[in-house]
Amino acid sequence: MSHSPNNNLSREVKTQITILGSFVSIFWITELIDVFFLKGRLNQYGIQPHSLIGLRGILFAPFLHGDLPHLISNTIPFLVLGWLVMLQETSDFWIVTILTMIVGGLGVWLFAAPSSIHIGASILIFGYLGFLLLRGYFQRNFISVFLSVLVAFLYGGLVLGVLPTAQGISWQGHLFGFLGGILAAKLIASEKRYYR
Repeated sequence: MSHSPNNNLSREVKTQITILGSFVSIFWITELIDVFFLKGRLNQYGIQPHSLIGLRGILFAPFLHGDLPHLISNTIPFLVLGWLVMLQETSDFWIVTILTMIVGGLGVWLFAAPSSIHIGASILIFGYLGFLLLRGYFQRNFISVFLSVLVAFLYGGLVLGVLPTAQGISWQGHLFGFLGGILAAKLIASEKRYYR
């Protein structure tokens, strides 16, 4: 029995909503528990540069936020850019997310100040941004180029966040997350060319 394209599309969209909704739910539940019950104690599980215990932050940091305004400012870009990453293939989201966490997290751990703690989903947001901006260049198909141009128009100004401009902002997380996303764009494009 064959599935109609509409059924497949509907199932794909439901999967995408479930994945993004799950991430955002974890962000919000974690932060609400941290703010109202733990008084910010979860933030110690962020990336602590040059500390062996601080390596655990590579896994935990994207799910932790400094306060509710920090989380609110990350939620919409995460949803929009995360969904655009999924638009061609939902599986791209997992590749970009994992590579961004590893490259972004290790970059922060190696190059940020030893006494700092780095948290926030912006490491992922900048990974998705890097992926989407460079995907068109690496893949050279219409939809990839169109998405790169669209993202440049909507979110291009965010790229300035990779510069060390504001106190208390993890520009290292932004920079290395961005580089992780670019690496993911290159790897995914190479894989698609190989299997064509």
